[in-house]
Amino acid sequence: MKIEGWLKFILDSLYDGILIADKNSTVLYVNSSYTRITGVPYEKIVGKSLRDVRPGARLPDVIRTGETLLRVPRKEGNCEYVVNMSPITVDGQIVGGISVVTEITDVYKLTEELKQSNLTLKKLKSHVKQIQKAKYTFDDIVSGDTVSENIKNTARRIAKTDCSVLIRGESGTGKELYAHAIHNESARKNEPFIALNCATLGPQLLESELFGYEEGAFTGAKKGGKVGLFEVANGGTVFLDEISEMDYNLQAKLLRVLQENTLRRVGGISEIPIDVRVIAATNKSLEKLIEEKKFREDLYYRINVVPIIIPPLRRRKGDIKPLVEFFLEKIRRKLKRRIDISGEALETLYNYNWPGNVRELENALEFAANMTDNFVIDSKHLPRVIQAASGNKVSNIKPMKEITRENEIIEIKKALLRYGNTVEGKKKAAKALGISLATLYNKLKQAK
Repeated sequence: MKIEGWLKFILDSLYDGILIADKNSTVLYVNSSYTRITGVPYEKIVGKSLRDVRPGARLPDVIRTGETLLRVPRKEGNCEYVVNMSPITVDGQIVGGISVVTEITDVYKLTEELKQSNLTLKKLKSHVKQIQKAKYTFDDIVSGDTVSENIKNTARRIAKTDCSVLIRGESGTGKELYAHAIHNESARKNEPFIALNCATLGPQLLESELFGYEEGAFTGAKKGGKVGLFEVANGGTVFLDEISEMDYNLQAKLLRVLQENTLRRVGGISEIPIDVRVIAATNKSLEKLIEEKKFREDLYYRINVVPIIIPPLRRRKGDIKPLVEFFLEKIRRKLKRRIDISGEALETLYNYNWPGNVRELENALEFAANMTDNFVIDSKHLPRVIQAASGNKVSNIKPMKEITRENEIIEIKKALLRYGNTVEGKKKAAKALGISLATLYNKLKQAK
């Protein structure tokens, strides 16, 4: 048996030490790495019996028994190494054996690096879990209106899936509250929940925050680079609020991350696998932004797998009373005194249009609570803009037929947002709603 040709060049190039012996345990070959690691010169071992040159050698036993030995520790002077030994067989017959020698310092170094890396990741994830937890559940979403109850029930079902969610609604309607609740109702509830407002950062900073960067990626980059929020949230959820404000070019990178489930840090070349659910929110019409070439259509379809549309407070006024009771209880705890509201003030709240939605309602009640002296909120204690808009008139009671028609239009608009406003989209919307296409057109015409 001889070692020759291209095989010898390959073996000579290996970093690990290689020794090959024949069936009589005579050494046929050692590479330069073997000499470097063991300190045994080539001429003093090749062509000689392994047992004569290296008493205690285990390879002859491997050749004799055919049993592989792994991770056998050896020491030569100050050099420690491990040896993996295997028999060489041809047509079922043992014709020799091979030893692969690895410096134990290399093994220790690799083990230590892996240990340190795992420790760093464990600490990082533990830290993130402590500070990045979803705060709210569906029990924290106060509702009394049928429309709101239906939305909550839909969101609960969606939470059990793992698909992307797009939450739409005016500012102050509670989009982030729903994002928290969906995460806490999902199988990812024990993993990180990270929220980021896309409108608060410029394109470059937002990219580095989301995807991280390598050392030297740009001027001012931290030594050692930075882990991005998608990596930190691995296994959990990333909530991208005001996604409509994301830079158009950055949207392409986000799309790729969502499609491939991998990311590349800024300045990096390697792909990092991730497992993250994305919940996005916007108070703008993404369809209009697509027409204006400000939002990518392919990203829109990627994040709009399941749309949740939260109507403004003026279209779900059944929520006003339970919300008032909820906020008054918060105010009582804060001011440490009893605060109530008169029937007249409650009617004033019902009459108002609430452009700032739930957030404005909470602020109005807190303002009024600080204006009253007798611990009862009256209309005169409410902000003047609310008084002026309502005119202190008792709201009209709507006929049930009108309420039903309004709710029908809300559901039709939700269906059209999902399937599109094209003829084909309207056909799908009508089918989903359980009505004919002609009925859908008639109801849209009545709503104008």
